[in-house]
Amino acid sequence: MSQSFDIAVIGATGTVGETLVQILEERDFPVGNLHLLASSESAGHSVPFRGKNVRVREVDEFDFSKVQLVFFAAGPAVTLSFAPRATAAGCSLIDLSGALPADQAPQVVPEANAEILAGLKKPFQVSSPSPSAATLAVVLAPLLGLLDLQRISLTACLAVSAQGREAVTELARQTAELLNVRPLEPAFFDRQMAFNLLAQVGKPDDQGHTLLEKRLVRELRQVMALPLLKISVTCIQAPVFFGDSFSVTLQSSSAVDLAKVNAALEAAPGIELVEAGDYPTPVGDAVGQDVVYVGRVRSGIDDPAELNVWLTSDNVRKGAALNAVQVAELLIKDLL
Repeated sequence: MSQSFDIAVIGATGTVGETLVQILEERDFPVGNLHLLASSESAGHSVPFRGKNVRVREVDEFDFSKVQLVFFAAGPAVTLSFAPRATAAGCSLIDLSGALPADQAPQVVPEANAEILAGLKKPFQVSSPSPSAATLAVVLAPLLGLLDLQRISLTACLAVSAQGREAVTELARQTAELLNVRPLEPAFFDRQMAFNLLAQVGKPDDQGHTLLEKRLVRELRQVMALPLLKISVTCIQAPVFFGDSFSVTLQSSSAVDLAKVNAALEAAPGIELVEAGDYPTPVGDAVGQDVVYVGRVRSGIDDPAELNVWLTSDNVRKGAALNAVQVAELLIKDLL
């Protein structure tokens, strides 16, 4: 592609932002000028890109008219503060924070609902959903034609990197302290994270559901265009640095044809189906990879209309950064 595009990445020093820049280089995205932006605390750092170290500048001072596309890879507050400035300057945006409403910036997973991009107008505003929603959408998309889906029940075992670099550092510190038989003083987490499982990620509301769980349900319904789909979800914090895993039960209205399910998963983009009798893990398979690994595909023990699967993917790379870059590739190919 001969045309190049000037790009900005907000949150460039975070785990997702750095990975996003790396993927832009790996996939030879047609970047003209790359502007890396962050808070004043992170400004001055450098991030490698195409053999050079690109200096990170403060987002507060940035003129969005200099770029055609900006990735928002920071928190919701940053998106809400700067997205209006970006669009007012005629800049298209891809938001990874979940801050923008669906009617303003629809959730897009290229393997599941890329067609909705055709209905957007410039400057484009698109949301890349949470890594959990993106991972699940990749696997659900090829199954919708096979199952009369009634309900989804899932347990999401989330890596600590979902909460940023500080959480990764905290798990490493706790692990070192316990292995060296030193007293443990939790900091980022409210209790021991190393060698442990925490039953919730974030604070629950009055009904006991966390913000992350509600976001997952909302985004998955939006991406799959199934606003009335019943979804029950529990997000737990696992003592894993990178790589989310999911135990998923899909309830259909009629008996599931496992042969057709396996064939659909085998042929679908973005999926690596593990052969029967084996199963994937985040550390051994998913981390650093660009696909969702699927294993343990089976019917219910006593319900032939039930389908159970195990999924794992790199939450930072596949679920977040790569999904956003794939959306950008579609935008520049057909729309920008």
